[in-house]
Amino acid sequence: MHRSFEDDLDKLRTRLIRMGSLVEEQVELAFRALLEGNEELAKFIIGRDDKVDKLDIKIDKQCQRIFALQQPVASDLRLLLAALKINNELERIGDMATEIAESVVADPNIHVLVKDLGIDKMTNAAYTMVKASLDAFVNNDPDLAKHVLPTDSTVDNLEREHVQDIITLMKSDADIIDTGIKLILILGNIERLADHATNIAENVIFLIEAKLVRHRHLEYDPLNPLSLDQGIED
Repeated sequence: MHRSFEDDLDKLRTRLIRMGSLVEEQVELAFRALLEGNEELAKFIIGRDDKVDKLDIKIDKQCQRIFALQQPVASDLRLLLAALKINNELERIGDMATEIAESVVADPNIHVLVKDLGIDKMTNAAYTMVKASLDAFVNNDPDLAKHVLPTDSTVDNLEREHVQDIITLMKSDADIIDTGIKLILILGNIERLADHATNIAENVIFLIEAKLVRHRHLEYDPLNPLSLDQGIED
């Protein structure tokens, strides 16, 4: 491998790690702003979203450049494919964090309902997923990435429980309907944020072990080779 190619890959990985660190902090701060009703912190998060977007574009262009000028194979090709996907997932996580911050600015008192419902359990689970998936990438640790995957169901279940609790509260107290609707939208962002973290973990497994683990609910039956084709139309 040419030295310049190695340097390009090292620079790409460094930028992706920087992007991950920035987005992880955005998530941490967004959740803190939500739990504390901290409007100033929320505004800081919103103002920094452009930084995430600019880094996203740089990484995307760098991947395109390497594809155009080099002929990557095997693990190098997997790194580029994973980098493109992970970068996209990180940009989306950054968007989710910004949207949560925007909701706090729109209704700083939302933290009262957040505290009453114990939403912190869900934010803690989602943040842990983001951090663990990024740590798995930084440390080339597929086992850590695999531990992220089951937590997605926990976040999904918490979202359903909290939404039902909010609906019950809104039925008994019309005064909280506006805040309740905002919080339901926030819960949706947290759930999607966890989905993106799951996708990052799956791409880490692909990068290191060359295994595709997406759509885990589709089980292959060795006695029925067409099992994965059932229900799929051309």
